[in-house]
Amino acid sequence: MARKGNRVQVIMECTEHKTSGQPGTSRYITVKNKKNSPERLELKKFNPILKKVTVHKEIK
Repeated sequence: MARKGNRVQVIMECTEHKTSGQPGTSRYITVKNKKNSPERLELKKFNPILKKVTVHKEIK
């Protein structure tokens, strides 16, 4: 079912994981209101591969 309105699904990807050189990626799926926050999200989330809380940024 498609959602109507301003809420869209976005994918969050870890920024520290890319520079660490370890295989795999840490990604989360969340929902945001594009009317209230048109810029890209940046949240602190747990990275299970690095075993610590890191900054995750919204990707396309």
